[in-house]
Amino acid sequence: MLLYSGLWAWPQDFMEMKETVGMRTADFDYDLPESFIAQTPVEPRDSARLMVLNRVTGMLEHRRFCEIGEYLRPADLLVVNQTRVIPARLNARKPTGGKAEILLLRRESDTVWECLVGGKGLGLGQRLRLVDGLEAEIISSLEGSRRRVRFDEPVEAHLPADGQMPLPPYIHQKLTDPERYQTVYATRPGSAAAPTAGLHFTPRLMAELRAQGVDFAEVTLHVGLDTFAPVKEDDPREHQIHTEWCEVTAQAAEKINAARQAGGRVIGVGTTSVRTLESAAQGAGRVAVFAGPTSIFILPGYSYQVVDAVITNFHLPKSTLLMMMSAFAGRETMLKAYETAKRESYRFFSFGDAMFIFGSPARA
Repeated sequence: MLLYSGLWAWPQDFMEMKETVGMRTADFDYDLPESFIAQTPVEPRDSARLMVLNRVTGMLEHRRFCEIGEYLRPADLLVVNQTRVIPARLNARKPTGGKAEILLLRRESDTVWECLVGGKGLGLGQRLRLVDGLEAEIISSLEGSRRRVRFDEPVEAHLPADGQMPLPPYIHQKLTDPERYQTVYATRPGSAAAPTAGLHFTPRLMAELRAQGVDFAEVTLHVGLDTFAPVKEDDPREHQIHTEWCEVTAQAAEKINAARQAGGRVIGVGTTSVRTLESAAQGAGRVAVFAGPTSIFILPGYSYQVVDAVITNFHLPKSTLLMMMSAFAGRETMLKAYETAKRESYRFFSFGDAMFIFGSPARA
């Protein structure tokens, strides 16, 4: 079944609508000195710190990620995003010898990609050559430095030799092991950025959780670089959310719906899994089979349909991801937790520490 989700995640009743009146992007800003931004991942993966937040009481606990099983129970279901980051950054040259850079964003056909292209004079019709000789042509100009590029043959076969891992712009240290920017369960290539909340899981930890009766379901959302873009509009409701492709298979939908029926909690591992689950929401806490683009924009006032708890990292100021988590736990609760995280020297962003947010008046 192919569906399209272009939903604005608006409040469900008048009281919730009142809570969003006067909402400003500045309400989701906070000060973060650069020293808090993690430049390298911790080893082992599950030794990262874990802030546990009860969104009902506001109570905080400070643990290690390897201890997350103490907050999970039999019949709980962890929903993970199995996307895999592709080495999407490519060096190229113009026929004149001038340097250029291509960053693959989204595949539109076997040979056509939406890309970010860096360099001078890179307009319509410009030919580019990769290191190993593959050629490409800019066939249309999009917003800013985005271009639609057609390669002479599928570029995927050239990525292992030519491509580099596209780390976020706030990470300045070179990553010695590219697999540390992949989750251990990443199987479906297609992302320009990692679903970073999942970076904390290890095979051992996953086996331990399964042994205590916690199960896993895999969904897919191919992450675009727009996930790092701050909201620039004064009113976040005027922001044009980025569109990403996601999928909930029949097998995953069956697991998710069965967990809910059995009394377990559906726990989104990362904002990408949350976005996928809420895009596939069918009502009454159930999901439908889903495959296609989603532009769902979750802001405070939204009533979550599927997700009972969330594992997430600490997000950028004024980002759609911080807004999404504020819709889940409350803006003031989230910002207070972030201030506590700074006082306790947590590490922020992609290679940083994690949060487990749980608690519901209806579902403890």
